[in-house]
Amino acid sequence: MTQTLTNTRIVVNHYGGPDELRVVEEERREPKHGEVRIRVLAAGVSLPDVMMREGIHPETPSLPFTPGWDLVGAVDEVGDGVTGIEPGQLVAALPISGAYAQYVCLPQRELVPVPPELDAAEAVSLVLNYITAYQMLHRSAHVRRGQRVLIHGAAGGVGSALLQLGRLVGLEMYGTCSAHGAAVVSELGGIPIDYQRQDFVAEVQRLTTGGVDVVFDGIGGAHIWRSRKALRPGGTVVAYGLTGSLQGGRLASGRSGSRHRFREVAIWGMYIAGSWLLPGRRRVVMYSIQWLKRLKPALFRQDLITLFDLLRQHRIKPLIARRFPLTEAKRAHELLGEGRVTGKLVLVSTG
Repeated sequence: MTQTLTNTRIVVNHYGGPDELRVVEEERREPKHGEVRIRVLAAGVSLPDVMMREGIHPETPSLPFTPGWDLVGAVDEVGDGVTGIEPGQLVAALPISGAYAQYVCLPQRELVPVPPELDAAEAVSLVLNYITAYQMLHRSAHVRRGQRVLIHGAAGGVGSALLQLGRLVGLEMYGTCSAHGAAVVSELGGIPIDYQRQDFVAEVQRLTTGGVDVVFDGIGGAHIWRSRKALRPGGTVVAYGLTGSLQGGRLASGRSGSRHRFREVAIWGMYIAGSWLLPGRRRVVMYSIQWLKRLKPALFRQDLITLFDLLRQHRIKPLIARRFPLTEAKRAHELLGEGRVTGKLVLVSTG
């Protein structure tokens, strides 16, 4: 009698809080033509996952769905038409959803080879967080050595990546964080600003006598206008997120249970458009990892390979806040919502 191969994955059946993350067991799917089945070794846990769970991220799938933007895994089986890839090979992908699983089937074109000597949890940190940081620095802001930048959420996954990559190119860096994250920000080369006790605009103006060249703002909404005030004339805010709509890992408004993919984006867009009408020659530009990847997939692959090389050379070192088994995804979301996570939370394979 043939044994049925199983797959464990996390499913969201209703938009809402961490309690909506359910563990399910199902039959393992065979890869279709052009697909590769991957045994997931590490899947990142990020605020975009939380926003999709709540139904407010623009990439939120219809129900039911499995969260998980980024993964690193080993090739388990290849479908018809797949060439140049072998079982056991380490690969990375940014599927946007679906990574919270033991096994995932993805098109071969989505996979980027990972150097086999890399730790899977560290490697997966590069796929979303470090690509976001690298592309905002070099493809959105076009930073130059000696420039001053302000990084919001500097102790978090993207923030710590911005600090490490910014130090490599000789930036003068300031980072908002809680008192809990100040030591990490200092260790990574930034000057911490306690957003709970200090007005970051006043503090930046005091420390720089004129403002910074670039602000990286993942909070969104009216916070973009506050960030703009920290710029020198001719400076740029790179807006890349909407985390200001969350509080304690939940919707700050208390609304939940439905899919509103574009409401927060529309509000975000109004603030960005409005900022261009204000005087002072300070501009706001938007960054979206998924849209840049769709428009220029070769850049995503090129930049990820560059980052893997930096990791191999020990020039960057992702901060892993904690590793959870896949079945503890709910606890990982709860911890992320507490707002005291330094670095990246990762779900790891236990099999």
